[in-house]
Amino acid sequence: MQASELNYFKEILEGRKDQINKNINGVNDELNQLNSLELNDEGDYAAVNNNSMIESAIVRQQMKELQEIEVVLSKISHNDYGICQMCEDDIGFQRLKVKPHAIYCIDCREIVEKTK
Repeated sequence: MQASELNYFKEILEGRKDQINKNINGVNDELNQLNSLELNDEGDYAAVNNNSMIESAIVRQQMKELQEIEVVLSKISHNDYGICQMCEDDIGFQRLKVKPHAIYCIDCREIVEKTK
């Protein structure tokens, strides 16, 4: 992969990383606010509990994506970016444009998903 392409993906990944960190901080602030509310009845408690569960699920998903981005940024710095972890073939440029933090080519991704 050319240096200009690596820089292109690095900028996208770092931007997404910043956005995820902002999202996680925002959700954590919301969860702290929800936890500090004085709840008057079971309905209020149920609504806050439901919102907390949803927000926590969002944070977990974003943390997973953040970890994937960290792995891929490390690959960029070691010139291993764009190579499938399973078959070691190149991951297509179009696939990386859609999912810059992809670590598998399309064929291997399908294998991984079927084995889960």
